Amino acid sequence: MATLPVPYVIRSHGLRTEAFESSKLFACNLKKIGGFNKLIFKPKTVRLRLVKRIERISHDRQILKALANSNVSAVKTWEEVATYRFRMEFGGQLKVTVVKKNNDKYGIHVEVEPLQLFGENGALIMIWGLFTANSATLMSLDSQHSSVDSQCSTTETQFVGDAVELDFEENVAPFYVSFLLKSDSGSDSKVSIIRSHRNTNFTVPVGFGAGHPSPLGVSFLDDGSVNFAFFSSSVDSVVLCLYADTTAEKPALEIDLDPYINRSGDIWHALLYSSMPFVSYGYRCRSGVGNKEHRVLLDPYAKVLEVFGNEPKKWLGKLGGEPAFDWSGEVRPNLPMEKMIVYRLNVARFTKDKSSYLSDSIAGSFSAISEKLHHFEDLGVNAILLEPVFPFDEENGPYFPWHFFSPGSLYGPFGDAVHVAKSMKEMVKTLHADGIEVLLEVVFTHNGGVGALKEIDNSSYYNIQGGEELKSRNALNCNHPIVQQLVLESLRYWVTEFHIDGFCFINASSLTRGVHGKFLSRPPLVEAIAFDPVLAKVKIVADSWDPHDMETKEVRFPHWQRWAEMNSQFSIDVKNFLRGRGLISKLATRLCGSGDLFLGGRGPAFSFNYVTRNVGFTLVDLVSFSRSELESELSWNCGEEGATNKTVVLETRLKQIRNFLFILFISLGVPVLNMGDECGQSCGGSPAYADRKPLDWNALRSGFGIQITKFISFLSSLKARRSDLLQKRSFLKEDSIGWHGAEQSPPMWDDPACKFLAMTLKGDAESSQSTSGSPNMHGDLFVAFNAADQSEKAALPPLTGDATWLLLVDTALPFPGFFSVDGVPLEDGSVTYEMKSHSCILFESRSMS
Repeated sequence: MATLPVPYVIRSHGLRTEAFESSKLFACNLKKIGGFNKLIFKPKTVRLRLVKRIERISHDRQILKALANSNVSAVKTWEEVATYRFRMEFGGQLKVTVVKKNNDKYGIHVEVEPLQLFGENGALIMIWGLFTANSATLMSLDSQHSSVDSQCSTTETQFVGDAVELDFEENVAPFYVSFLLKSDSGSDSKVSIIRSHRNTNFTVPVGFGAGHPSPLGVSFLDDGSVNFAFFSSSVDSVVLCLYADTTAEKPALEIDLDPYINRSGDIWHALLYSSMPFVSYGYRCRSGVGNKEHRVLLDPYAKVLEVFGNEPKKWLGKLGGEPAFDWSGEVRPNLPMEKMIVYRLNVARFTKDKSSYLSDSIAGSFSAISEKLHHFEDLGVNAILLEPVFPFDEENGPYFPWHFFSPGSLYGPFGDAVHVAKSMKEMVKTLHADGIEVLLEVVFTHNGGVGALKEIDNSSYYNIQGGEELKSRNALNCNHPIVQQLVLESLRYWVTEFHIDGFCFINASSLTRGVHGKFLSRPPLVEAIAFDPVLAKVKIVADSWDPHDMETKEVRFPHWQRWAEMNSQFSIDVKNFLRGRGLISKLATRLCGSGDLFLGGRGPAFSFNYVTRNVGFTLVDLVSFSRSELESELSWNCGEEGATNKTVVLETRLKQIRNFLFILFISLGVPVLNMGDECGQSCGGSPAYADRKPLDWNALRSGFGIQITKFISFLSSLKARRSDLLQKRSFLKEDSIGWHGAEQSPPMWDDPACKFLAMTLKGDAESSQSTSGSPNMHGDLFVAFNAADQSEKAALPPLTGDATWLLLVDTALPFPGFFSVDGVPLEDGSVTYEMKSHSCILFESRSMS
């Protein structure tokens, strides 16, 4: 009788007549006791020693009881799990059926079709063994009704009729059964070893199945099974690593995914019939030859993360469905874009300071934002924009994320992923109940370099053809189909699972680039986001600020009438005008909604206007520092650098701060406030993001904080009340705007020395009624801007009937008189108003009858 060499190569072939091949080595020894090859355990110890079996699955596999029946038994109660068909090298087929029996056992039924291929008198024998990830070490066997080769640890079981049936205890699954067939005629003729038509052995999974390639990540099915799907086109093999204890350094079980059963294209997949007793998972990716130990990698699609091990920290995906969250009673605000007033904040810095008077357990968390709901109400904002909340590289900051499907543990209680996610959902639900939308800044163009994507598939995920600069930046290949899919799935997840209302895409200019860095007229990812049905109702905003260079890239962004943009040109032109260096024509363009940028199929509602942001100067620093090396900040110190006690300088700075806020709200578009500007937060003249400080809540109670907070609240109310002129989805008609120079002279559009501009906005009579049908004080608006060092006379247009002009804002007046809800009428017969230097004014016409 022929024997098999030790070790010998097992090569498997096709699932459902498809050929497959994987190199597996058998090398395991069984102790010979009393003439039989078996391991002896007391049956009662099986469950007690289960944990040990899991922890050392490759070495201490507990009681694997294989019942090799000499007769094919009739199975009265069973459930078919999977069927595999193989073609044999001598013709015919081999059919293998895996079933789940009602006595906590798996059964496999091996059947030859047709049996006549082996003659009438010959004996057909199945030579088989079991393994998981490491086929060089077989699992221990307790065999009955079969002979065991003590050298190679394989079992020989003779066919009865045309079939063999084997039973295995359920608690030792999952594993592979790998086997050959041997045909023995009983004479002196040569014994035939039968393999597949590819000259390979047969391999069948037990306790887990082939699984499905979609969706990527982990899917928890209704029957309790778990599907794993993992993309990698560049690795030779993938090992699914399962952990029963996250404190363990090594997996409890490793399953080497068979490339011909558990792979479809570039997707590796497996179906685990039960996740018990495993709590988390990861993958090993192997490439090339050798026995190098590869680290366990985090699934890019993992929804809940768990940290394990010591420094450096390692991350796993958590097994077990995400806990349900009660969204009942929640109503999404679904604000029209033109109605939005946005407040940008950093989750940690917003309440981290002790002045927030929140407990240490929630300070700097999502829950703390809910506790400060009154602050958003005080400002009159109806949307918050959160700086990136993805897990990030701590060395570089939140704009360098390494995972895209979960909020960072930094922002929730105890650092536990489940509690963090729940607290974020509670925050969103609370804000929605108050009519406030939640938008996220997201970064998909690069990562922090500490994640697993490089080892999973460097050539697919990263832009390796764009030169050394892009390589060093860990630039993601955004328009590669697999990265595009990752981004879309991430966005959909945040919308469906967390009810996020919109996204602001940082470094959006890079989304428009191809593999070699060239601009694409129709970048696939940008277009896909624009037309994705799940994202159809959320706001999508492009921000071309690059966190690497700390600058904003100029780019004509393809929009498909869906993409809004962070309007950096608004910030530039307003800063230049108020420091006395910009053309009034540029200011006029920004006031009217930046038609040069948003006229082509969009409108002013697509312009997200800002003066300051979370990088660069704060509002106070913008009027306090302007030394030569800070020229890129377009700032003006109002006469003295840094801190000062000079009254004239301080008064000018205060006027300038009011002017910036006034222009931000009076302009068409969505105003975006930056955290800390409402209370005069300073970074000491540093524009670096790293120098930003937590919000000082005590400063909100200072004289400056009180007046600026009230002014912002007034401007928010004014913008909503005069939505007919200040909150427009489309541009104002030409005859709705009148432009004036000083004393009603024509504006000097192209004169760089001109620092005065006035405009009249004509109220729309049809929209001058409130929802109740009563007059809503929607008269004309007269606005003037003076950036000069001297006063200017502003001549107001004459009014008809009993209407009069009421002064609502003069940024040069002392607090609290520099703004008024009711308005202050002009003196009788007066048609001009003297504007102080560096100031803005607003008048509204109202009928006095």
